[in-house]
Amino acid sequence: MRRPPAQAVELLKKICYSNIVIVYSINKSAETAVRTAAQHRAGMVIKMAILTVSGLSMEFGEQKLFDNMFFEVQPGDRIGLIGVNGCGKTTLFKLMTGAMEPAGGEIIINKNTRIGYMEQHVCRNLDVPAYDEVLTVFSDLMSYETELEILSEKIASKSGNTEQLVERQAFLHDEFTRRDGLTYRARTRSALLGLGFDDKQMQLLIRSLSGGQRAKLQLAKLLLCDANFLLLDEPTNHLDTHSVEWLEEYLINSRCAFMVISHDRYFLDKVTNRTFELENRKMTPYKGSYSSYLPQRDERRLSAQRVYDNTMKEIGRLEGIIEQQRRWNREKNIKTAESKQKVIDRLEKNLERPESAPESMTFRLGINEQSGDDVLEVTSLGLSFGEHRIFKNVNMEIHRGEKIFILGPNGCGKTSLIKTLLGQYTPESGRIRYGVGVKKGYYDQIQSGMDSSKTVFEEISDCFPSMTNTEIRSTLARLLFKNDDVFKPLSTLSGGERAKVLLTELMLSRANFLMLDEPTNHLDINSCEALQNALLEYEGTLLVVSHDRYLINSLADKIFYLTPDGILVFEGNYEAFLQKFQPFDKEEKKPAEPAAEKQTEYKNKKERDAQRRRSKVRLAKLETLISDAEDKLSRLNSDLELPENSSSYEKILEITSDIDKTRCELDAMYEEWEALSLELDENS
Repeated sequence: MRRPPAQAVELLKKICYSNIVIVYSINKSAETAVRTAAQHRAGMVIKMAILTVSGLSMEFGEQKLFDNMFFEVQPGDRIGLIGVNGCGKTTLFKLMTGAMEPAGGEIIINKNTRIGYMEQHVCRNLDVPAYDEVLTVFSDLMSYETELEILSEKIASKSGNTEQLVERQAFLHDEFTRRDGLTYRARTRSALLGLGFDDKQMQLLIRSLSGGQRAKLQLAKLLLCDANFLLLDEPTNHLDTHSVEWLEEYLINSRCAFMVISHDRYFLDKVTNRTFELENRKMTPYKGSYSSYLPQRDERRLSAQRVYDNTMKEIGRLEGIIEQQRRWNREKNIKTAESKQKVIDRLEKNLERPESAPESMTFRLGINEQSGDDVLEVTSLGLSFGEHRIFKNVNMEIHRGEKIFILGPNGCGKTSLIKTLLGQYTPESGRIRYGVGVKKGYYDQIQSGMDSSKTVFEEISDCFPSMTNTEIRSTLARLLFKNDDVFKPLSTLSGGERAKVLLTELMLSRANFLMLDEPTNHLDINSCEALQNALLEYEGTLLVVSHDRYLINSLADKIFYLTPDGILVFEGNYEAFLQKFQPFDKEEKKPAEPAAEKQTEYKNKKERDAQRRRSKVRLAKLETLISDAEDKLSRLNSDLELPENSSSYEKILEITSDIDKTRCELDAMYEEWEALSLELDENS
């Protein structure tokens, strides 16, 4: 066996990237090894994954969460991880961070990958201000600042070796600047403002903050840490709409790859470009965001079922032929039967029965009778608690069949308005008048009307005493309470299960006017989809308080925006509402004077037209330069393969150096071409 000479080893060190491993047999020639390295250097390397999961299995006792799971995360991936509650999504996150050990398989993390997870940023010191706690993620930059101050003092006082001090100062300054040390305090404040903290709240001690505010601090620390792969577990919990929109913009503009668990379907649509579905202990990746995933999932399931059905038909047909051939019982017939049996055996060996989709709620919201055309009229309604005014001058008209959503900032009184309409709160002023034949149904987000000492069965039986035991059990089964689940005490149920009990009562009430307060808050994605479909088919009238923008966008035909001084009415869904009204813009722009506005617009148009002409000229020139560079790169790669070059170490270095330079120039031209093309498309 021949080993590569020392010269070849040195060349390999010069040629190879530090994060690329090139494996070659030791009995290959040194020249071949160098050429292989040069080819990798020239761009023939597959993009390396941030994280690779191979054959992963996890179980708790007899419960198997997932088995033989495979997937990769590439740079730039923004992945939405979805699946029913309890399928193992959070467990997978803990496995990726190393907090738990898998039952089988492995998770391979690229050496340059730095994983960030909210649980790694728990606020443990309760006696520091919120702002100072978030700054702890920049502890190394803060230590640089301290050392730079000390160095400046030593240099000024000429204490110590001045040359070494200056050298150390220059190194620290470059490192501090490279890592955006000049802006880390501003970024910290910006993140906290975006997540709903004002300057006064930033100085509050952590022990005086609510659980939701502490969760926001953890999220801020995660976003600002030095991770390049974020694991986000329900990051929109505890956030109002303004904070969620800030988080969306942050993630869209971030360079980090991330995987996010969320039941907020609108959020997933905004920030993700891939969707991973964890179902039946398997992971299935899909291209695109949540809305793109839905038709792909349905097509995959339908395709798998078609393959299975067609294969079973073919097996049945072949079995019929075998039976017929055996009845004839001749030598030729026996051989035919044996041949067909081999085909059946092969088909059965490769046949996979499609696994059924996870069970989800199946229910329908019906009505006993229609109401009159006028469902509700509210005039000059006001509500106060002591000296604290909630709202005033609320005027509403709601007609039969309308699907209306109430929006507004947290604390503006949306839930209080619903409870006032229901008679649970006494208004300070105004009038509430319901139309003829209106029967009200109410969904309470805090689930306060349920007696926790009862079982699920008793709760429904007491509310609807005329129902038989069989009818109750059949109804509960449609919302996934089966067998002994119906005898669970309400006190032991999760928030999602209690929500399903309330939805059962709502369904059985057959009310024609439903007032719902955050109905999707405790539901997983599949249950949200089932509820959305039921509300879409509902023939009655809806008045809904919700932060679920996907639900609003799918159902709303009118939006009431609640302010302290009354209600603003907007026709259409959530997207239409945003086009007409930006409730989260803090600064109102002053309208320009008409004449000045026209003059400014004319000047801006001339500048845009001139810039567009310059961009077109540059784009045409770039296309020529790119074509020339691609031809040059092709020639250089061909030269690398020539025998007279591959046998010369110096020639290989020269050619690969030219390849590197050309590829860098080409990449820069591609980026400029893409930016110009996008600019021209947007301005066309």
